[in-house]
Amino acid sequence: MVPPVQVSPLIKLGRYSALVLGMAYGAKRYSYLKPRAEEERRVAAEEKKQQEERKRIERELAEARDDSILK
Repeated sequence: MVPPVQVSPLIKLGRYSALVLGMAYGAKRYSYLKPRAEEERRVAAEEKKQQEERKRIERELAEARDDSILK
């Protein structure tokens, strides 16, 4: 087996710099996107509530129409 090659300190510096910059970018991007995602979830929950309320009303109206004496 061939012994490992010495990696240049400049290459090591570049790799670790890229790693740290990527982590910083990810943290910044996450803090930017998190509030937007929370707002989207809140709006989706409200829409779902409204849709469920609409379905409940439609179901009650359908039952009221079917519960007629004149069947």
